[in-house]
Amino acid sequence: MQLKWSDVLEIAIELAERKPDVDPRYVNFVNLHRWVVELPDFADEPSRGGEKVLEAIQAAWIEEAE
Repeated sequence: MQLKWSDVLEIAIELAERKPDVDPRYVNFVNLHRWVVELPDFADEPSRGGEKVLEAIQAAWIEEAE
């Protein structure tokens, strides 16, 4: 399955599985953007990952971690 920026929950789950030692509450957007783009299934334009979508991914990741 190819991930797009709109796949917020799926991206959050993938990050939670790949970065189990990371507390998503303290991730900065530069690192978050890089980690999303580096996901093997990610297939979207990196420049489309703006602040709003990164906030949504971070919020979903926090939910997933709890």
